[in-house]
Amino acid sequence: MVEAIAKPGSTLSASQIAKVRQQAEEFEGVFLNTLTKTMFESVKSENGFGGGFGEETWRSMQSEQLANSMAQNGGLGIADQLMGDLLTLQEAANVQNSLTLPKGAY
Repeated sequence: MVEAIAKPGSTLSASQIAKVRQQAEEFEGVFLNTLTKTMFESVKSENGFGGGFGEETWRSMQSEQLANSMAQNGGLGIADQLMGDLLTLQEAANVQNSLTLPKGAY
């Protein structure tokens, strides 16, 4: 996992950067979950599990856990790719929130 460090002069705190990182990893986890669910759909039920609702439920949980584990351990690098853009957006939101409106403006 690549750690993001705020640039000098940044308005982002370490906790904001950590939260953005978590959100990027969660997004990558959702993508990888979709990918692994699709992969498991191609697995035949004749492998001893017996098929049915129980196997579908287990496969769904398995793909979710596998995807989350992959995302937290580097995944495909999607989270790393998103970090720059997400930090830029968060920085812009911080700047916009710090601007004050003139008195009497709504």
